[in-house]
Order: sequence, then C-alpha cells, then structure tokens
Amino acid sequence: MDVATMLTEFHAHADAEKAAGMRAYMRDQFEFLGVPTPLRRRLSQPALAAARTAASVDWDFVQACWDSPYREFQYVAVGYLTAVQRLLRPGDMDRIKVLAQTKSWWDTIDGLDRVVGDLALAFPEVNAVLLGWSSHDDIWLRRIAIDHQLGRKRKTDRALLERIILNNLGHTEFFINKAIGWALRDYSKTDPEWVRGFIGRHRSELAPLSVREGSKYL
Repeated sequence: MDVATMLTEFHAHADAEKAAGMRAYMRDQFEFLGVPTPLRRRLSQPALAAARTAASVDWDFVQACWDSPYREFQYVAVGYLTAVQRLLRPGDMDRIKVLAQTKSWWDTIDGLDRVVGDLALAFPEVNAVLLGWSSHDDIWLRRIAIDHQLGRKRKTDRALLERIILNNLGHTEFFINKAIGWALRDYSKTDPEWVRGFIGRHRSELAPLSVREGSKYL
C-alpha cells in the first residue's frame, strides 16, 4: 500500500471532532484527520505486514509519510521503521536524524528513540553518534540520546547513560529534564542503588522534575 492509497483510506474514516481533540492535545502544532490509534494501526497493517518481510527499507515511503500534513502519517512512518528494524544499519542514523529534526515533538521523538535504541543495541558503534547527540543544540536529539536505552534492563550501558545525563545537567528545558527523570526511573528498576547514588551525587545539578521522576521507585 502506498501513501496515496493509505491517505484515501484514512480520509474515509476521518472524524472532525476527534481531529480537533487530537490537535488540541498536541497544542495545535499539527493537523489530524481524526483517525484514532487502533484504527490507524488496522488501516496501515497491510503496509506494515509487507515491511516485515521486505528485503530493504523503503525510505521513499517513510519520507512521503513524513511529508504528509496529517500527523497520523508520521505515526505510520515510525511504525514502519519499527517493522523494518532488522534492516536498519548505522548508516541510517543520518536519515533518522533528519526525521527527528523535522516536525519535531515528543510523540514522534519517543517513537524514534525506541528505533534508535534497538539499532544502537545491535550496533554499538552507534553509541558514539548518540553521545554526540546528547550535547547537540537540538533538544529533541538530546532527548533521544537520553532515553534510547529505556527498557534495556541489564543490557543498559550504564557508563554511556551516565555520560549522556551528565551532558544535560543544569538544562532548563522541560522535555530534557523529564527525559532524564524517565531514564533514571527506568534503570532504577534494575539497579536502584546506582540510581540512588547518582541522584545523591548530582542532586544539586539535577532539576527537581528529574529527581522526582527518577526517585519514583526508590
């Protein structure tokens, strides 16, 4: 299924009232058709099913989704990249970076950080890129770097996590400080003593939001 066909399908299920609510939730930054998540997933299933057996990544499809004025299509693109995760390679980080810096907001960024996280786990050389992102001028690249190890448990690269968070101490941006808190909170389920010690050592530099989120399970 190409993007034009999918757009026709989505338009057939458009809901102006739902679209208004979705748009408001995203602070009126993006246009929506009003296709809720379960329905969006069902309508995009043919494309994602084909992706799971594809021999290569269809970056034209991804870009066409990203170019769409409707936010649902950026979600489809993230779902597609998840479906072709096994095909992604370190060289694709440049393409992912462009996506992360275009139409950026927490919703697509939090989807891309999972894609990036799996890529970095499979190819450790990606860690150097993420360390660079952790001090980038773009807050969304920083957020991906901070949270890309969520859910790794004992596979977490603790040294990398620490270096990335240290690169962001003293930041005033909400989305950065929230990400730090999430990263610490998530890893506290695996190594609470390390997280407790980290917060103790850096409490004066950590934002109260980061401390509150990071201490939730301690």
